[in-house]
Amino acid sequence: MRQKLVAGNWKMNLTYPEALALVGEIASLAGEAVAANAPTVVICPPFPFLHGVGQQLPQASNFHLGAQNCHQKESGAFTGEVSAKMLASVGCKYVILGHSERRQYFREDDELLGQKLKAALAAGLKPIFCVGESLETREADETFSYIGKQLTDGLFHLSNEEFAQVVIAYEPIWAIGTGRTATSAQAQEVHAFIREQIARAYDAQAALDTTILYGGSANAQNAKGLFAQPDVDGGLIGGAALKAADFTTIIRSF
Repeated sequence: MRQKLVAGNWKMNLTYPEALALVGEIASLAGEAVAANAPTVVICPPFPFLHGVGQQLPQASNFHLGAQNCHQKESGAFTGEVSAKMLASVGCKYVILGHSERRQYFREDDELLGQKLKAALAAGLKPIFCVGESLETREADETFSYIGKQLTDGLFHLSNEEFAQVVIAYEPIWAIGTGRTATSAQAQEVHAFIREQIARAYDAQAALDTTILYGGSANAQNAKGLFAQPDVDGGLIGGAALKAADFTTIIRSF
């Protein structure tokens, strides 16, 4: 049975004291829910907070530390960058790659993301690889061709063994920070398509085993309906992850 997972992407928010307070509250509120229902919970704070937040996560539980990005090289003269090996050394188990904001604001393309995937996997990290379409692409009825190309160019070059370590997140760009959310049926339609593409690129078992998250403004109100869909295995949560009560409600939505 494939993994159920909720990842909280804090983006560039909070101060260090606020981050420690938030993770402490989440751990207190959600610890029992995680133990009972066994979804994996990944907390992805900004780089400076990683070690401190990791120290606050409950031990021997399904809570894990994740990062929001990594560089494609292991080390070198890349001022301001952080390598996957560094992330692993402070306790990270996961790393988000290809988030729509990285693609849009920092011009990260599929070739670069392919290199980052290899670096993350080499460091023992599990990548959460993001795909998704803009409003213009959806309205042009090009959602499936666009996401299919993102998968083929950015992800399907991995070996079967490497691909087995990857989590995919579908994030409709038109539903991020806009107040709009894909309906449960819209999310399911794209998740099912992604699973079909995995089966074609690898095999049916790989498709069945791959965790696919919904990442478009999922919140405490809509999470239960989204997670009830057969191909939606959890969520990559943005704004709601900054509110302990809301994030806990999302975790309990399975």
